[in-house]
Amino acid sequence: MAVLCFCAITSAGKAAGTKKVFCFYYNWYQTPAFDGRDEHWSHWINGKDHGFPGGDNIGSDYFPSLGNYSTKDPAIVARHMKMIAGAGIDAIFLTYWGKDHFTAGSIPVIFEAAGKAGVKVGFHIEPYGGRDPASVKADIKYIIDTWGKHPAFYRSDTGKPLFFIYDSYLSKANEWAEVLQSKGSNTIRDTPYDGEFIGLWVKSNEQDFFLNSGFDGFYTYFVSKVFVYGSDPKNWPEMQEWALRNGKQFIPCVGPGYIDERIRPENSVNTQDRKNGKYYDDYWKRAIAVKPQTIAITSFNEWHEGTQIEPAKPFKTNGFTYLDYRPLKEDFYLVRTRYWSDQFLKR
Repeated sequence: MAVLCFCAITSAGKAAGTKKVFCFYYNWYQTPAFDGRDEHWSHWINGKDHGFPGGDNIGSDYFPSLGNYSTKDPAIVARHMKMIAGAGIDAIFLTYWGKDHFTAGSIPVIFEAAGKAGVKVGFHIEPYGGRDPASVKADIKYIIDTWGKHPAFYRSDTGKPLFFIYDSYLSKANEWAEVLQSKGSNTIRDTPYDGEFIGLWVKSNEQDFFLNSGFDGFYTYFVSKVFVYGSDPKNWPEMQEWALRNGKQFIPCVGPGYIDERIRPENSVNTQDRKNGKYYDDYWKRAIAVKPQTIAITSFNEWHEGTQIEPAKPFKTNGFTYLDYRPLKEDFYLVRTRYWSDQFLKR
């Protein structure tokens, strides 16, 4: 087994300024040894067919260098936060499925470790069952009441928290406007729970949605360049120009590659080879070129979709050989993230 020291990166010396680097962090992993159950290392195929049991046989095309882990394990989370800080990432955004979801149990552990590492923590609100703008407002109130005074809670330079809303298009613009417009009947604006709310731009011609809904900006999340309009960097200059004209934040998302063929065999059309780091480099170059204030990384550890920058190791089980980063080192993407985060701050 390789010994991972991650000694090529440090968190010291990061330049100050308003530019920020975010990263999506998945706190949905559990193990029988730590939690008494397996979550997300085991996984269905296509959401319904016979899947992967966990252990050595997981729902991912890569295998983590740390092995199966629990995101409630303080030792693991502390190691993650040190990696994240060393990579020049300012804040992580947790996958959030509601206060009663099993992932909520990891949040105190993450805040504690992030605070010690100098990393801020925000929330990426997912499309849980029954989600609508009113329930999102309730989520935000709960999050701020519970975590808003924690030193590690992320607030922008305006002093407001920032929330990503995944698949925001699932609710109509006029429904969001009731919460996100100042004159909405259930508005969150000019209350103690006001914030910066970032919706997901997927298809072309979504300008009316973002104008009418009241979102403060938009992000692209997906990092398969061939998947949707928003994930293709060739469209980013036009998106940024529109954002600047209309007073919106544009947060382009970068990633090292994409593969989810173990859990979605039919989705190979969206697979994007990492090309020994060149794919990641190109995304970063394209993002920096449009001069945003914030760049987000998809992802630290979304192993199912192969977008992780967390170290992966060579591994084989039951006749299946997992992908890995060779000839690059296991921590290559952490080191490279540090390089690009520094480049971003210099521009």
